[in-house]
Amino acid sequence: MKQIVDYQNELSGKIALVTGGTKGAGRAIAERLKNAGATVVISARNQPETPDKELHFISADLSKPEAAAKVACEVLERFGKLDILVNNLGGSETPGGGFAALTNTDWEETIQANLLAPVRLDKAVLPQMLEGKSGVIIHIASIQGKLPLYDSTLPYAAAKAGLINYSKGLSKEVSPKGVRVLTVSPGWIMTEASIRMMERISESSNVPIKEAEKSVMTALGGIPYGRPAKPEEVAELVGFLVSPRAGYLTGTEYVIDGGTIPTI
Repeated sequence: MKQIVDYQNELSGKIALVTGGTKGAGRAIAERLKNAGATVVISARNQPETPDKELHFISADLSKPEAAAKVACEVLERFGKLDILVNNLGGSETPGGGFAALTNTDWEETIQANLLAPVRLDKAVLPQMLEGKSGVIIHIASIQGKLPLYDSTLPYAAAKAGLINYSKGLSKEVSPKGVRVLTVSPGWIMTEASIRMMERISESSNVPIKEAEKSVMTALGGIPYGRPAKPEEVAELVGFLVSPRAGYLTGTEYVIDGGTIPTI
């Protein structure tokens, strides 16, 4: 008899934490896991603009060293366990102008948010996962880990390359003990922030929004699929990877970029 899988409830009973989960891809991932039956906690510096009482919010700036222990303690005290951790927090706020325009602070703050924040949070939650011999950790990296854009996001690209390498190393240590570790590396995602960027480019260059979008894709070297990813498409990949259907997958990086990276 063919087994029927109930995808809508396949994460029922699971506790998940999504960092940077109030907007963009993070919010889409949180919604995807909630819709699969998980109890979902989201963390960010600020409250979500559109609160959802089914997404349990923890205020935290995970770029600060003390925040990881705070978030882990709150989750474990309230729910007693954590089954799924999605380290989605990240981003770049460094100026354009290449290497010479970057200060030590630019490098330090970017590496804190994009590399050390997930490392610290992993360290805070892994003892509980290892004790239960079960758990999934997802690191959201970026294709810039392999395809850096030097003009304004070099620290971000370097941090994400480090995250990809760290994720692989961690998987080799903890996978034999029951915890799966995976990396998802998106290309350009059309988030609210991206839409605002398109509007600024359109206004400053006096071109239509679609032309502004095309100029960004050209700067990336082109996207063969012809458009950026939707946050929900990234969320769907993550939803599969944390599910029992992906139980044999660990230690692997999954690129979702519409074909942007031009090499194998």
